[in-house]
Amino acid sequence: MVGRGTFVLGAGAAAGIVAGIVLRRQNNPVRTLLQNNAKLLSKKDHHTVRTLVRGGQAHVFKHWPAPGIRDQQKITLLQRARAFASESISAKELEEARLEVLYSPRCEKREHQLPGPPGTDDVRKDQYYWLRDDNRTDEDVLAHLRAETEYCHNVLENTEHLQEELYREMRGRIQEADQSAPVRDGPFFYYSRTLEGKQYRVHCRRKLPPDVGPPSESDSMDKSQPEEILLDENAEAARFDFYMVGGLEPSPNHKMLAYAEDTSGNEKYTLHVKDIESDREMLKEPIKETAGNVAWANDNKTLFYVTKDKLDRPFKVWRHHVGGNAEQDELVYHEQDDQMYVHLAKSRDEEILSIHVGSSVTSETRFLSADEPEGEWKVILPRVNNVEYDVRHRGDHFFVEIRDEDRPNSEVLVVPVADPTQTKVLIPHKTDVKIESMVVSQNHLVVFQRIKGLQEATIYELPDGLEMPHMLGMGEQVQFSEAAYSLGPGSQGDFDSPVLRIGYTSLTTPTSTIDLNMKTGKRAVKKVQPVLGGFSKDDYKTDRLWATASDGTKVPMSIVYKQGLVKLDGSDPLLLNGYGSYEVCNDPYLSGNRLSLIDRGFIFALAHVRGGGEMGRNWYEDGKYLHKKNTFTDFIACADYLVKEKYTSPAHLCIEGRSAGGLTMGAVLNMRPDLFNAAIMGVPFVDVVTTMMDESIPLTSIEQEEWGNPNKAEYYEYMKSYSPVDNIQQADYPNILVTAGLHDPRVGYWEPAKFVAKLRDNKTNNHLLLFKCDLGAGHFSQSGRFDRLKDTALEYAFLLKCQDRVDM
Repeated sequence: MVGRGTFVLGAGAAAGIVAGIVLRRQNNPVRTLLQNNAKLLSKKDHHTVRTLVRGGQAHVFKHWPAPGIRDQQKITLLQRARAFASESISAKELEEARLEVLYSPRCEKREHQLPGPPGTDDVRKDQYYWLRDDNRTDEDVLAHLRAETEYCHNVLENTEHLQEELYREMRGRIQEADQSAPVRDGPFFYYSRTLEGKQYRVHCRRKLPPDVGPPSESDSMDKSQPEEILLDENAEAARFDFYMVGGLEPSPNHKMLAYAEDTSGNEKYTLHVKDIESDREMLKEPIKETAGNVAWANDNKTLFYVTKDKLDRPFKVWRHHVGGNAEQDELVYHEQDDQMYVHLAKSRDEEILSIHVGSSVTSETRFLSADEPEGEWKVILPRVNNVEYDVRHRGDHFFVEIRDEDRPNSEVLVVPVADPTQTKVLIPHKTDVKIESMVVSQNHLVVFQRIKGLQEATIYELPDGLEMPHMLGMGEQVQFSEAAYSLGPGSQGDFDSPVLRIGYTSLTTPTSTIDLNMKTGKRAVKKVQPVLGGFSKDDYKTDRLWATASDGTKVPMSIVYKQGLVKLDGSDPLLLNGYGSYEVCNDPYLSGNRLSLIDRGFIFALAHVRGGGEMGRNWYEDGKYLHKKNTFTDFIACADYLVKEKYTSPAHLCIEGRSAGGLTMGAVLNMRPDLFNAAIMGVPFVDVVTTMMDESIPLTSIEQEEWGNPNKAEYYEYMKSYSPVDNIQQADYPNILVTAGLHDPRVGYWEPAKFVAKLRDNKTNNHLLLFKCDLGAGHFSQSGRFDRLKDTALEYAFLLKCQDRVDM
């Protein structure tokens, strides 16, 4: 003892005490979670926090802002925590207090002015214009995107267990080791496989057996034949965070494979050619920044491909000799009109190569004999504004599906290859039937069409010997009986095959691949997409409904719900999906993922609004240009109908749309924020005027034929009246989740970023406003099939949170 009451400890004992103190601090959940905020807590609060952490509620105390920020909200949360621990309040009330503590990002405002069209003095202020960075490298921008994404995950942290549950459910419905229906092409069956636990496809083939007969619906791949792996996407994708395959084309002699890969999500593809037997790269250097679109000439050494301009417009076609230097590739076509996109194709009979150029309303096609790759490309029908056509080759003639102002729903012509100006109408235009596509084989023409929004197909016999037809018989209809469904052509095999492959699905029917023998009428189901987890279509009911728009137009909807689970008294949550642009048909299909909502009591509905193509070409025309607002009022009419008929109520009505469908969501949220509980806006096109006035942004020029040209005062004022960013108001908005991809070439990430920043500054309630920007993806989210499920799980968890169903 040294001095009064003082003891000198041995070094080992002292070290043990110090270590114990440090260990206690490290194991103190209060200090670990709250750090400097721990000083706000009383002894009773410390006990409450420890109790809730042990009970699985640690998220309540995470992500608090620094001391001095929202301290009063923190104190209120601690009071709620004590009440929750004593079972005096609900988990919902505790969560409301937690969300008040979290600090949402505030985007810096920088003054910027955007002038109106020439001849006007209009000026728009855009304080968030600085968020646009074409190089995607600005640290201030990236920091803001990270902060928003982090805030999104923080807010949804109480749903992490639900997200994991949803992910397991959705993945559990997938037959992970699966195979596509093989396609008979020459001496092989081609198909792809997915593997247990792997994210990407494996592309394969097997030889036809020696004694195989002519193609028929009863064809079956002989699995005793050795499998050849053409491309294992899993092996290629292992080197990248993002991986997507574009064109995948075997050479005519089936010895080489051309394929293109996107490794960032920006839709710029690197072209490869490999020898299938040796797996050796055949190009001296892979050809970078292509459009991913390729076509082989019949000499098995000439390959045509497409490149993009600086605004991502496919505009040039090149001829490459495999084994040669890409720098010596010859330019065979250059599209000068910046509103036209270029696409390459090869006819099903492998005799013709074609260059198709098209905008939203005009097209033109050139052709070349696939046997003469050095030959001259010839125009089939000359370019005429507002005339679109598509061609199929057979023998000495082309079938032409053509649309113009007098034939808005299209008709089918036949024209001689030697003189395409000598046209003859085979299937005339009808005002109530919209022709959508054609399939041509040696002995049959199949026309896919829509009548009152529902799809069907008609099969016509063609003359023997590839003779050009001068008229067609009545044709045989291919129809299905469900109230709402999707029908379309699948991957067709050999040109001389009598088999038509079709794809069929509905809101309750899994995607089915069906082979129909056009000679005998016999059908064979080649594949039904497995939906595991006990799915039975009899448990669900699907129907077709009609709402009345403000101008009296009848607007169709497709709807599905689980029988015996919903009440149909206005109390059911409902998710209404919409798109309504580009004449795209928002057709019904069975989604295994969506069952995770429907099995939790959600009704799901599709609004087939104007601007889409479901009801014919005029349906599209009535939802574009200076009629664009019909898209939004149609959607609102559908929502009002569903509320009126007690399928749901505003407190339970959720909506979703992606890309141009995100525009629809933004517009209706501004027009009727009172009508909805929650909205998901995926990669939304929301800054319409700014984007459409800036021709340095990809897609702007060609999109003027969809939205109009705001450099003209009439279009400027009309677009400004609905553009979501320009119409945000000080109002109570629903709960909103917005997503974006940093490398998106179609909708710049800055559009949703600006929308959220401005809305956060203007909305007058405390409903959720979340923004998640994926810094490693583009327009189509993650590339891996399981990674995409995680994104979907987060979105569904958001909806369930908004409906107070996190723990149901």
